[in-house]
Amino acid sequence: MINGIMNIYKEAGYTSHDVVAKLRGIVRQKKIGHTGTLDPDAVGVLPVCFGSATKLCDMLTDKSKEYEALMRLGVTTDTQDLSGKCLTESDFVANESDIARAIMSFVGGYEQIPPMYSALKINGKKLYELAREGKEVERQPRHVDIAFIRILEITPPEVRFVVGCSKGTYIRTLCADIGEKLGCGAAMAELKRTRVGRFRIEDAVKLSVVEEMMRMGTYEDYVIAPDSVFSECEGASVKQTGENALLNGNKLSRTQLDFDGNTFFEDGDMLRVYNGKREFKAVYTFVKNEGVFKPYKMFL
Repeated sequence: MINGIMNIYKEAGYTSHDVVAKLRGIVRQKKIGHTGTLDPDAVGVLPVCFGSATKLCDMLTDKSKEYEALMRLGVTTDTQDLSGKCLTESDFVANESDIARAIMSFVGGYEQIPPMYSALKINGKKLYELAREGKEVERQPRHVDIAFIRILEITPPEVRFVVGCSKGTYIRTLCADIGEKLGCGAAMAELKRTRVGRFRIEDAVKLSVVEEMMRMGTYEDYVIAPDSVFSECEGASVKQTGENALLNGNKLSRTQLDFDGNTFFEDGDMLRVYNGKREFKAVYTFVKNEGVFKPYKMFL
């Protein structure tokens, strides 16, 4: 069984669930999960977790992301991208400085209303299911953070830009909001996800490459170990006195851990924990008022 992460390049025409389904067939393994939905027309980075690493799916979903987007000004659609039904069209007259100013005004935090065509659930039903039934429901705005926007090219009516953002940000909606601010409307024409946390597009591989690696028996060279996600955290092995506590997912004291040097921990700091054979087994967090480490994620 594969226990680790693969940085998959999702191609256009596949949903994120399609990618997982195809990988199950390629690697002949059921326990697989993706780390954040990409629209079918979008391409780019989709970290996929295998085996025990599926416990990391929620953590990787929470990571910051970067996208390269192409925005079409002067058009609005029901899906906020060009795959949807056209709602309005207008002749665009704003100059480049006005366009740039409107785009850059979204850097920072803002309240974004999720689109109807999304996988968010209201009363147990996904919004896109309601949208396909011709229904529109009220959605509460959600705070998103736009870390940066870098405009690559303005060739009206199209604008290409790169954006770094927090989890839960809809780039389709960002485009629509920019268009609304300009007064002409806008829709997303193309989307490429270029980074999720530490996973970058230059290292991503297509499904066909994974299939070839499985055939050649070289797939392990591409599987990323789960502990690499916590590479910025301190690491320690348990001493013999702590082996049973680790195996049972119990708290660990400093005396049960073998640190490199006299490491200082703040409350809530994470620690990579290995068994006596230096096999990664868990992530613990430090509880300052107790002076112990408690389990956060177990990979036994």
